[in-house]
Amino acid sequence: MTPIHSTSPLAALALLSATYFAPVVAAEQNPNSQQITRAGEQGSVTGPAEYFTGRVRLDPLTAATADLNTSTLHVTFEPGARSAWHTHPAGQYLVVTAGVGRTQEWGEPLQELRPGDVVWCPPGVKHWHGAAPSTAMTHMAITGTKNGNNVSWMEKVSDEQYPAE
Repeated sequence: MTPIHSTSPLAALALLSATYFAPVVAAEQNPNSQQITRAGEQGSVTGPAEYFTGRVRLDPLTAATADLNTSTLHVTFEPGARSAWHTHPAGQYLVVTAGVGRTQEWGEPLQELRPGDVVWCPPGVKHWHGAAPSTAMTHMAITGTKNGNNVSWMEKVSDEQYPAE
């Protein structure tokens, strides 16, 4: 996996949208036809330590386009790994596909996540998400983009905010 380094305040996921989500399209393909990006054509990257605690793998799927202003990403959090607090200017859906996870909205109780759960993170709502202490968790993130930005990163989730029960 390749680490992501960002000097931009838009940070890791915004950088991913611009850098790693570019769909692979052969020059001879018709842009008005279905396009297939084959598994493995876009490599995995490591979630940067500036925005994640623990080991996190980011697998880009799609970039935001003029026609569909959302990006999609598979994110795998190893046990105990989690994002920093953050917001999304256009909101985000999380679809849990494997494992056991956690999410928390600022000022609200911790919520457990299981496969099949769908989380809607409204625009501007401060939250975090990640794996349970002893179980990995994978989710698909479907993130809207507004004015070229899809995330605003904040402080890391402390160990007190993430109890390892």
